[in-house]
Amino acid sequence: MKKSVTLSLKMIRKGFTLMEMMMVMAIIAILIGGVIVTTGGITGGAEIQKCTSELQRLEALLLGYKSLAGRYPTTEQGLEALVTKPSTTPIPRRWVSTLKTLPKDPWGNDYHYSMPGSKSPNGFEIISNGPDGEAGTDDDISSEDVSE
Repeated sequence: MKKSVTLSLKMIRKGFTLMEMMMVMAIIAILIGGVIVTTGGITGGAEIQKCTSELQRLEALLLGYKSLAGRYPTTEQGLEALVTKPSTTPIPRRWVSTLKTLPKDPWGNDYHYSMPGSKSPNGFEIISNGPDGEAGTDDDISSEDVSE
C-alpha cells in the first residue's frame, strides 16, 4: 500500500509548475512579437516592389501610346491620356484606350507624370510620392530610377 502512495506522489510532481508555464508563455510571446516586427518590414518592401512593378507597367503602356500617337503625352495631358483621348494639342490621330481607370500607388496616392523627365529630355517620368505621400522627399519613387 505504501508503494502506491509514493508512486502517485511522484506522478503528481512530474507536472509543470506555474512558474515554468509562465516562462514558456513569455518565451512564446517574445517569439511571436519578433515575427510580427519582422513581417512588418517585409510588408513595406512588398509595397515598394508593387510600386516599381506598376511604374514599369505604366512605362510599357506609354510606349504603346507613343507607337500609335507618334509621341508621349504632354505633362498637361498626363497619364489620363491612357484612359481618355486627349483633347488638347497635340491630339493623337491614332489612339486606343489602354486603361479603364488610372491606378493609385500602393499608399493610395496618384502617380505624377511629367514630359520631359527630370533626367531625360527625350523621355517621361512617373513619380510616386512614396510611403509618406509627400512630393520631393527621399522616399519618392521615380520611373527614371526604376529603369536604370
